[in-house]
Amino acid sequence: MRLKKTIQSLCLSIALIYPLSMSTTVSAAELIKKTSPHSVKQTIDQLEAAVKKAGATVFARINHAAGAKKAGLSLRPTEMLMFGNPKLGTPAMNLSQSAGLDLPLRVVAFEDKDGKVHLAYHAPSELSKTHAIPEDAKVLKKMTGALDKLTNAAIKK
Repeated sequence: MRLKKTIQSLCLSIALIYPLSMSTTVSAAELIKKTSPHSVKQTIDQLEAAVKKAGATVFARINHAAGAKKAGLSLRPTEMLMFGNPKLGTPAMNLSQSAGLDLPLRVVAFEDKDGKVHLAYHAPSELSKTHAIPEDAKVLKKMTGALDKLTNAAIKK
């Protein structure tokens, strides 16, 4: 009887653990970081101007530090810009509609503990890993080039 209970417990454990081992695991996304010679505000101002000049749409600008202050907390300067262009986003979502979870694109500027300002964003190639978009999809290459160009404009002296 004791052996039977042990076997039942083992089978139950396997039944509970096996599905978890089969689930998809999400690894840390590749993060692109660039250093800016400007303040966080000026960096995001320049990024916003570059985005608009390129004909893309700015959907949101979020000042995380201001939000923290409203909540009675402190946070070094941190702002995020959310933007996109349907000419790039739509083809990506046609390949995998779940990509809409990560689109429009987002770039964050933040000041580190040493006072240096950085820009950071997820590499568009992560859409391939997360949403099963083919690695060689032209749209991912276009997004990569656009993000590089726009963020370089934001940190230009």
